[in-house]
Amino acid sequence: MTPISKAENLEPPGKPSIGARLKRITLWIAAGCVWVLLGVAGLVAWYAYQLPPIDDLMSASRRPGITVVTADGTMLANSGDFYGTAYAVTDLPLELPQAVIAIEDHRFYQHHGVDPMGLVRAFWTNLRAGHMVQGGSTITQQVAKNVFLTPDRTLKRKIQEVLLALWLEHRFTKAEILGIYLNRAYLGAGTFGVDAAAQRYFNRRATDLDLAESAVLAGLLKAPVRYSPAHNPKLAADRARTVLGAMVTYGFVTADQAKAAADHLPTLAESAIPRPGPYFTDWVIDQVPGYLTIDRDLVVVTTLNPAIQSIVDHSLSGELAAEGPKRRASTGAAIVMSEDGAVLAMSGGPNYSLSQFNRSVQSLRQPGSSFKLFVYLAALEHGRTPDSMVLDAPITIGDWTPHNFEKGYRGELTMTEALAHSVNTVAARLILEVGHHPVVQMARRLGITAPLANDDTLALGSSGVSLIELTGAYTAVSNGGTGVWPYGITEIRDSGGTVLWRRSGSGPGHVLEEPVVTAMDQMLQAVVDHGTGKAANFAPGSDPGIAGKTGTTSDFRDAWFLGYHGGLTTGVWLGNDDDTPMDKETGGDLPAKIWRQIMTKALEAK
Repeated sequence: MTPISKAENLEPPGKPSIGARLKRITLWIAAGCVWVLLGVAGLVAWYAYQLPPIDDLMSASRRPGITVVTADGTMLANSGDFYGTAYAVTDLPLELPQAVIAIEDHRFYQHHGVDPMGLVRAFWTNLRAGHMVQGGSTITQQVAKNVFLTPDRTLKRKIQEVLLALWLEHRFTKAEILGIYLNRAYLGAGTFGVDAAAQRYFNRRATDLDLAESAVLAGLLKAPVRYSPAHNPKLAADRARTVLGAMVTYGFVTADQAKAAADHLPTLAESAIPRPGPYFTDWVIDQVPGYLTIDRDLVVVTTLNPAIQSIVDHSLSGELAAEGPKRRASTGAAIVMSEDGAVLAMSGGPNYSLSQFNRSVQSLRQPGSSFKLFVYLAALEHGRTPDSMVLDAPITIGDWTPHNFEKGYRGELTMTEALAHSVNTVAARLILEVGHHPVVQMARRLGITAPLANDDTLALGSSGVSLIELTGAYTAVSNGGTGVWPYGITEIRDSGGTVLWRRSGSGPGHVLEEPVVTAMDQMLQAVVDHGTGKAANFAPGSDPGIAGKTGTTSDFRDAWFLGYHGGLTTGVWLGNDDDTPMDKETGGDLPAKIWRQIMTKALEAK
């Protein structure tokens, strides 16, 4: 029998030694690592299997282009994808690829598609800043993302991006990868690649770019819209100087060369200068698919009048800048329309570069008393006349008790005077008299498609409507009773000049009888002559026929003026996007003033 040592006696029977336990833990850890590695390998293999086809790397599909022009051929905008010539890096000025490498990936020639040092540097920079300020993607990774993948920020997309980057580095030379990037990167204004961007912004080929121009284009890569020299020239210039500074840091140019370029940054080509009517252009382009299939380059001929558009833009933005802060009115919209519904000018806000939301088309706001147009028209059709007497006195309909803007009541007065002074109790009595349904039907006949309240508060404009539809409704009165469908496109043709669609007239036809139109016109003229719309009268006593109506909602959240004269109908709305009240701003105040400015000059320019 073998004796047991004292050391062996230290361990209780059945309990493994410390060495045995460590060995067992090590085996479990090793097994766990193996399974983790197998899992990661399986995940990577699965994502690799789901990679998109990579055989057509150099082919670039593009969306058909849409060129928007005025009737006289003046270009308003280009939409779609614009690719220039695909140049090899050796065909480009040396400063261009150097500028891109300096600002985007200065270790481009040192890494193999993924840059661990760049990732660590970006992580540390972002950690210190407390938010994302720097990315760690290499140029090769950006090629993988831009050419093959979606912009989704998911683990799957990031793994696939890394795999593709490694494959690209194996398949192509550094110069070829850089060339792909320069020829395919999006640089704003619908341009893909440096040659397209050089033509769009500077009216020259990429092979002719100088150092300053190269710095501007390289600066666009981070955020093409934010740093666009067309929409944000100061930001674009600051970004170009940052690029030049990076080129000095990494030895591509001297400090003197960078300073000389920074002191002579390029001016935009005329074709890149923002055109008039960007809200109008967006509205028109959105409608094109409703007319035909966009399977080729198109030219869209529109109704826009650049001179009137300029008047609208300056009047709206100028008055809001001068008067808006003290009146707590931050935004607005305006539309000018001809008698057949052609939109001659459209402003969906005071500053398109800050907000592309088109408040003249997309926003539904309560019209206030400007909706009384439909109440009075329905009353006229039911036998009332401008001289009919109506009662201004307290009234309660169910649980609704309307009040006048001005304190007190006037007693008996004519329909004309009631509308001229926008008496709310009279509008409530009229909708009670003629019925809610006829008022709704009148609004529908004149082109209002928005949902309307199913109660008598509708008389005071309790339902939101769009400025474009309300302007169209007033146009039906101005033109003698013919309903209009506001439009902005007259013709669509292909790039070869073949007409694919042409407007041949449209609209609901005759919607108001002549006596009703005449009576309504008489009452709307009284509004401007001596009523709530006096501020809109640009020719008091000397030019009869100026007609319109004010609109102000509760708590001064919306202020409107709509009116017509000389073949033009103009609608103006002011308010705040967050629906906060203005400082006692009414439709007869700043909106009427803006309307007067627009109409005075537009009638001369039409």
